[in-house]
Amino acid sequence: MSIKLGVHLPIAGPGASPEAIAHVAEEAERIGLDSRWSWERLMRPTVPIALGGPGGPVMEAPEDFATVYDPVETLSYVAARTRRIILGTSVLDALFQSPVILARRLATLDRFSGGRLVVGIGQGWMAQEFEAAGVSMRRRGAGFEEHLAAMRAVWGSDPVRFEGRFYRIPEADIGPKPVNPAGPPLLVGAGSSVAIERAGRLGVGLTMVIFDWDTVRASVQTFRAAAGAAGHDPDTLPVMLQVNGNITAEPVDQRGPLLGSPEQVAADLDQAARLGVEHIYWNTAGEPLRQLPLLAELRRG
Repeated sequence: MSIKLGVHLPIAGPGASPEAIAHVAEEAERIGLDSRWSWERLMRPTVPIALGGPGGPVMEAPEDFATVYDPVETLSYVAARTRRIILGTSVLDALFQSPVILARRLATLDRFSGGRLVVGIGQGWMAQEFEAAGVSMRRRGAGFEEHLAAMRAVWGSDPVRFEGRFYRIPEADIGPKPVNPAGPPLLVGAGSSVAIERAGRLGVGLTMVIFDWDTVRASVQTFRAAAGAAGHDPDTLPVMLQVNGNITAEPVDQRGPLLGSPEQVAADLDQAARLGVEHIYWNTAGEPLRQLPLLAELRRG
């Protein structure tokens, strides 16, 4: 199994700029990486936030949250400057937009990119963002599932019609449609067992941040079991990992999974492949351009 490799674009913090984003995107394609990724954050609250949602650890919001380029517009910009590389979101907060609006924006991006879009999507977790978007946090769970079903309906054949508990779409022709009639590949960003089971039951892919191998192994097993129980073929559903941290020029003694030198990471790729992971991308700390030569070395290896 050949694992695809990618990198996050520098869309957040004081170093984010159109020039930096374009430079990383073009260089990532030039050196042969498979993907570039964006993510979503609406704001940086000035009061402490509960990370991961209510009940999570409370801390000051990271400074980078104050400036985050919109993920869809960013990838549209990048699509016009590249030809081959995959454009991914990890992740979009679906509930902050109606399914019709978000589905049309994503289909437009998919068309502009020639079908290179991969949609990583999540529910959102920051209470202040839900308040600003005018959406109740109670919409999570069942409302999130229905949102995905409504988007898939928009991407399907005309006329579109959807009747749900939370969302209704009057019968209408809605376009553009994505390049693939089935829609762009969909991934759900998940960490909890409930969210992982939901992704499998819905028959979409799974993307998660890696902290340790035991958690990844258990999560993949949970995901595949839920997919199979719902009548989906688990082997057709992609599993992707986001790595928060940097590859280093020299080997390190104390490191997390998929971190360290290119040689150390290459050994970890074998373990990821055995778990059925098909795509890994790095959200690096600091200047991504300094990481690209190390990722290129990993790719060549």
